[in-house]
Amino acid sequence: MEDQDIHDLIKEVETADSAVGLLMAVRSLASSGHEKAIPPLIEALGYNNPGAAVAAVEGLINLGDLSVPYLLQQIDGYNYGARAWATRALAGIGHPSALDHLQEAALTDFSMSVRRSAAKGLGYIGWSKLSSSEASEGQKQAIETLFKVLDDPEWVVRYAAVVGLQNLAVSLDEEGFVNSIVERLEKQLEIEQELGVCARVQLALQALC
Repeated sequence: MEDQDIHDLIKEVETADSAVGLLMAVRSLASSGHEKAIPPLIEALGYNNPGAAVAAVEGLINLGDLSVPYLLQQIDGYNYGARAWATRALAGIGHPSALDHLQEAALTDFSMSVRRSAAKGLGYIGWSKLSSSEASEGQKQAIETLFKVLDDPEWVVRYAAVVGLQNLAVSLDEEGFVNSIVERLEKQLEIEQELGVCARVQLALQALC
């Protein structure tokens, strides 16, 4: 795509004068696959337009690793909606450099939607991009984080932690890590009050045992 074409698409987003117009403009920009689309797509995460935010997230995920530095630099500490969308994008990309953000967000963010996205995302990290020792340490940290998230007061966040743990276990080579996940999920099944979470734990255990 020519530079002029991407600039035209960015201008369409900046000058959109209706919710539908903004949605269509963001969709077009997101489909460009151009690195210059990343900053305006991130900006679109903060608009009060969920459709445009979804399109922006999809575009950022499709751009993959290129999006990660921009997202980490521009995480919005004040707009929890934008932060939730950005966290969802980082979770969808799964780059290891987002590990610290996902761990902190899963444990401490006041927004339930941010904690949920982060917890799920911890199960989809691309560990192959790290050395063996770095991957092992990162996996250990992710497991410990998700174990703590299983105590979250919101059941949807606990549900996301179960999903994260299952997917994390599938990607692990170290049997000890997998066994610890199975043991923790079995314990969760004994203490969990929410039926939906219990059902998801059972599903995870069936897949792992």
